[in-house]
Amino acid sequence: MGGKTAEEVLRMIKRDSPIEARTMEEARGGFEAFYLRFRSELDTLSEPVSIDGIPAFWISTANASKDQVVLFFHGGGFTIGSTKDHLDLCGKISHASGCRVLSVDYRLAPEHIFPAALDDCTRSCQWLMEQGVSPSLIVPTGISAGGNLVVAMLMKLRDSGVPLPKTAVLLSPAVDLAFPKRPVVNGGVNDWLTAEGLDMLKKAYLRMHDPEDPFVSPTYGDLRGLPSLFIQAGTDEVLFEDIREFVRKAEASGVHVIFDTYDGMFHCWQIFSLLLDEGQKAIDSIGAYIRKTLQSA
Repeated sequence: MGGKTAEEVLRMIKRDSPIEARTMEEARGGFEAFYLRFRSELDTLSEPVSIDGIPAFWISTANASKDQVVLFFHGGGFTIGSTKDHLDLCGKISHASGCRVLSVDYRLAPEHIFPAALDDCTRSCQWLMEQGVSPSLIVPTGISAGGNLVVAMLMKLRDSGVPLPKTAVLLSPAVDLAFPKRPVVNGGVNDWLTAEGLDMLKKAYLRMHDPEDPFVSPTYGDLRGLPSLFIQAGTDEVLFEDIREFVRKAEASGVHVIFDTYDGMFHCWQIFSLLLDEGQKAIDSIGAYIRKTLQSA
């Protein structure tokens, strides 16, 4: 469909999504129902798999290679979200990249606080390698909280001496949970995230844990030795300056970064590609990057 403006879609999100949900149960069910409104008619195959008890799904389109895997971590502020409500995005990434997608339903807070989600994500990558998938053919990819988990996982694997993938993809990553410390574009009015909401998510995920722990906020970590990163962000995101600071630190640590920015876009606009041409453009860009990178693997 496409053709909507960022302003039109943002108004709809603020009007119809359960941003002000009173309970976690309401938020989870409400966001799932809301995101499912934007599923396309793309023919996508979804098959459940258990990774040592961690639920996950293989997602693929007809053109997907079985040898190349996008390891996907969904968003939702560590408290909500699942493969189900990110299925359309996963299918479109599979189609654009020509890879199978393994989407992990990691444990959520407040029932399971840090580091439960990180442990699940790290185990999923190790499991893929144990299944015989070469690290060079795995592309860890995460959106929002999932982007945070990708970087933290890579640091954890590096520190354990495990061979790393050659690249990773981060979409609107929440890389600094001490937020918001940096200037917010236009006072945040052009995004659906709020300072109050971010603070609630942080408390649910961390309780009393230090938000500047590098495995909580990768911005404060040692980024040396990480693979190349492809990072997307909208210039109107509340987190944009946090993401830009992470890019600076990664580059200063010798990490090759492609910073793919979209003027006027809000947090996780890629999910709304059914309405936003910029969303589909972003997914096409992700796919082209992954294809080019894996060609030399």
